[in-house]
Amino acid sequence: MKLLFVRHGDPDYTIDSLTEKGWREAEIVSHRIEKLDVKDFYVSPLGRAKDTASFTLKAMNRTATECEWLREFAPRIHRPDKEGLSIVWDWLPDEWTSKEEYYDPACWADTEIMREGSVREEYEWVTGEFDALLSQHGYTRENQYYRVGQANHDTLVFFCHFGVQCVLLSHLLGITPMVLWHGACAAPASVTTVVSEERRKGIASFRITAFGDTSHFYEAGEPLSLSARFCEEYDNAAERHD
Repeated sequence: MKLLFVRHGDPDYTIDSLTEKGWREAEIVSHRIEKLDVKDFYVSPLGRAKDTASFTLKAMNRTATECEWLREFAPRIHRPDKEGLSIVWDWLPDEWTSKEEYYDPACWADTEIMREGSVREEYEWVTGEFDALLSQHGYTRENQYYRVGQANHDTLVFFCHFGVQCVLLSHLLGITPMVLWHGACAAPASVTTVVSEERRKGIASFRITAFGDTSHFYEAGEPLSLSARFCEEYDNAAERHD
């Protein structure tokens, strides 16, 4: 089985939709997805993800199942360096890397900051819903792997968001999402591909073959959006800092 995670196009967060560039990106990625034999589509309830999916669904004359748990990962925390509430997956590196707990899959969500934001509860809800969906498609979670009830070559496509994508991948790989949130980059309308491997009959694991792939933009001559990342050099005022 193949799982494709498509991040929404360049966002206009003020209206929960896409910028002019984001609409172009959504159309370009649709040309990539429409060539595939897709079993089922799933989409976040948020506008920017649904707008991104719209080109693909129209081109293929398909519909997508809307899943509340595919919305952007919602918990808010009191970040040590900032007043008020912040999104859980956006910290400055010197604020969290000093705590070994954040690298531990068993206890990364048990720090005072994470408990206050009910992060583990949200994480378990999202990954539990994800596992229920995979079970419907023949792969049932058992310990840290998946029991294969019905092996298949189905392709499932998820139109969603960077934060929740990293949550789902961390669950599949058995690692903390903190590492993916801060160590990986998925540009708007990029495609992450995960495949199942059944090296022992009836037991499957999942492996990433491409993370945040943007080759469709290079082919179309569309530059990448900086909405995915931050400045390479602090003194470069033209690049995103926060």
